[in-house]
Amino acid sequence: MSADQVTEYMSVLGRQARQASRVIARATTAVKNRALLATAEAIEAAEASLIEANGLDLQAGRDNGLDDAMLDRLALTPAGIRSMVEGLRQVAALADPIGAIRDMKYLPSGIQVGRMRVPLGVIGIIYESRPNVTVEAASLCLKSGNACILRGGSESIHSNRAIAQCIRQGLDAAGLPQEVVQVVETTDRAAVGALITMPEYVDVIVPRGGKGLIERISRDARVPVIKHLDGICHVYVDDRADLDKAEAIALNAKTHRYGVCNAMETLLVHEGVAAQFLPRMAALYDEKGVELRGCPQTCAILPQAIAANEEDWATEYLAPILSIRVVADMDEAMDHINRYSSQHTESIVTEDFTRARRFLGEVDSSSVMVNASTRFADGFEYGLGAEIGISTDKLHARGPVGLEGLTSEKYIVHGDGHIRQ
Repeated sequence: MSADQVTEYMSVLGRQARQASRVIARATTAVKNRALLATAEAIEAAEASLIEANGLDLQAGRDNGLDDAMLDRLALTPAGIRSMVEGLRQVAALADPIGAIRDMKYLPSGIQVGRMRVPLGVIGIIYESRPNVTVEAASLCLKSGNACILRGGSESIHSNRAIAQCIRQGLDAAGLPQEVVQVVETTDRAAVGALITMPEYVDVIVPRGGKGLIERISRDARVPVIKHLDGICHVYVDDRADLDKAEAIALNAKTHRYGVCNAMETLLVHEGVAAQFLPRMAALYDEKGVELRGCPQTCAILPQAIAANEEDWATEYLAPILSIRVVADMDEAMDHINRYSSQHTESIVTEDFTRARRFLGEVDSSSVMVNASTRFADGFEYGLGAEIGISTDKLHARGPVGLEGLTSEKYIVHGDGHIRQ
């Protein structure tokens, strides 16, 4: 396609999505759930063809030199397909936020005023590698009454097309227009540029991918963006911590999974417990093959640690590397967090209730925890059923974005012939 053809193609998708958004916005919960469950059945029935299509993507990925980690994210296994099916059924079981009314009250004029939850309209989602995101994004948008345009990575185009066919079957079964969920068919990068500059058709963009992709979209978009750039997450171990709890939390937060945005990247330890706590953690991290980078006090306690530099404190490693800093007190820990944090997730380990309350109130991140691993910062773990991403912005949605994060509110007014005096 030429650049003009890509622009025209994306405009067509946008117009179709806008029209379909009006249909899905008024669809009943039963109809939306029927579409989700029918899609689950279609994916179950199409397992063999989905794996075949995914095989084309995997072979192309190998031919193009994709690394093992990328190929792993790209792969669709029978277990992965079962997980997609279960995810669709879980979203169908979630409460429908659309149409919920709150704070309805009579005012002195006699009118009733309240707020009703409504869809955002058309959501554009741009993501890389993982074909399962196609199903997750489509299901959350559909249940929240939104139309969506999904632009997956070029490396998963065959998988996404096969999944899109199953979604179309599900929409057909529920009597909904296929344009409620549209998967961009072209791999041309110009499609992304068009999608993020169509405010007449698209109400919000959700990017899921690497920092480079999200920076580009944040910079160039003419449509509001729900996003986070980095996951530089901290755990602070206080001198009033239960060190057994701290050990379990600090180990889990770093080593449960490395390449995720809610993994701990910096461990802060109060100087009153550092000499006791750090050697026992170092032994555990050594067993896991984690490289330690520390401040001068850390290196004095742990000779195996590499001296950390300024860049380390501001780096999301997404790897078995951990920065460690010894601090004088909680205030110094919070100063460090507020300077280097990406405002994703921070945790304090302490048995002091007053300090815990201060930490919750003064640390400015989208998730702040007491005596818990940062790995819990996840839509499923928060009881949202699923998430479309995590937002570190302060406007609209913040933290894991589930169904409610894909909606807005409008004021509704009931009168009986009332006029303003």
